Amino acid sequence: MAVVILLGGIVQGYLTPLLPEVGLSLHISTVGQNNIYLLSQVAFAVMTPLLSRLGDLYGHRRLLRVAIAMVAGGSLLIAVRPSAVTLSVGVVLQGALVGFFPLLVGILRSRAPERNRSGISLLVGVLLLSIGVGGLVAGALSERHAEAGLWTAVPVAALAVVAGIVLPASDAPRGGRFHYGAAVLLTAGLVALVLVLAQGSTWGWGASRTLALAVGAVVLLAVWVAVERRSAHPLVSVRMLSNPRLAVVSGFTFCASFGTIGFLGANALFLGASRSATGYGMDLGPRAIATISLAMVTAGFAGSTLTPRLTRRLGDRAVLAAGGGLVALGFLGMVLFHRTLTQYVVCALVVGLATGLFESITRTLSAEAVAEQETALAVGLNELALSLGAAIGAAVIGAFFAAHVTPGTTHIAESGYLWGWGACAVTALVGTALALRYRSPRRTAPAHEQHLTQSGELA
Repeated sequence: MAVVILLGGIVQGYLTPLLPEVGLSLHISTVGQNNIYLLSQVAFAVMTPLLSRLGDLYGHRRLLRVAIAMVAGGSLLIAVRPSAVTLSVGVVLQGALVGFFPLLVGILRSRAPERNRSGISLLVGVLLLSIGVGGLVAGALSERHAEAGLWTAVPVAALAVVAGIVLPASDAPRGGRFHYGAAVLLTAGLVALVLVLAQGSTWGWGASRTLALAVGAVVLLAVWVAVERRSAHPLVSVRMLSNPRLAVVSGFTFCASFGTIGFLGANALFLGASRSATGYGMDLGPRAIATISLAMVTAGFAGSTLTPRLTRRLGDRAVLAAGGGLVALGFLGMVLFHRTLTQYVVCALVVGLATGLFESITRTLSAEAVAEQETALAVGLNELALSLGAAIGAAVIGAFFAAHVTPGTTHIAESGYLWGWGACAVTALVGTALALRYRSPRRTAPAHEQHLTQSGELA
């Protein structure tokens, strides 16, 4: 499982930093590069619920193998024949990585329920570390030739294919049918929503194209909900969406990812900004920025691996709220203390630590909030909340940047960063308030423990 998640992290970490240089080498314009990034975001949003639901219906291992094959094929295509077309097709195929976590958790919960929490925390830690390592390895490979970095994911993809073959199948009960009409409505609605979030700042938030697409997204998703309510075999059970524990966890995930993931682009801009030209920034180069990013994901790995121990001692609600509180603390620290590199890095490490905590606890609680046969879909919905939170967070921060440009220059004013960090802190506090409303279910002893207890009573 860790090898499969390793592939997912490497793919998420290696391509984005390479795009500017690779785009220049392949004569792909900035608009073309942005469109490639946009395609990947659309693929993430669309494939998350589809792969999750298909896994619950037809087997988690079967769909996991399909997802691994898609990601491996996309990675190989990009590396072998890099061009605008192959990059576009490749990132869409790589979008299947969003199915890795929900499908793996479905297998884990079925085959090793006693290791569900520790297993999820380890997988989250591997994911965070591999994202940072992927960027560093790709950067090192591309130093002599821009396109060499495109091979970063290929060896890991080969290992993941082998891992997919040897993984056991889940024995969760299956049933129902795939609702194709609901799938079309949900896909169209999510595509429209992601386009609005990604292109709104470029088109203009008040432009007719943006508003029309936003209205279209709302209408399509509203019709999808109505169709699902009447369906005997819904694609996504509306009852699941009304589950109070799943609703709280998904809402918290949205708020936490708004800042922790949504600000990553702004983080690189601030670290690379020239203090002499802008009055702020750290004057760092790409390698130094990548090193700080790796330090953040290392802190995230520590937070993730500590989560099971913390939940045993403090409880689920306390750890969930602590994750949101740490996110808010980190961004408030950035607002107040960003003059020196040491101050800024300390705040960034707090955000990294919180990222590991919240990504581990939310995935765990999402899986445990539903019946076993709905595990992958519940975790998939949480992944979708994470993706949408990150997209909206990046859009909001981008809007603040656009509104705070130093007159007569193209430089973002320091106030733009202050507003962005402040928005991340406030949203994290909203998430913390949601976390405090979480109520853990009464826990029953696992089946194997009940059997031992009964055997002891009989003896």
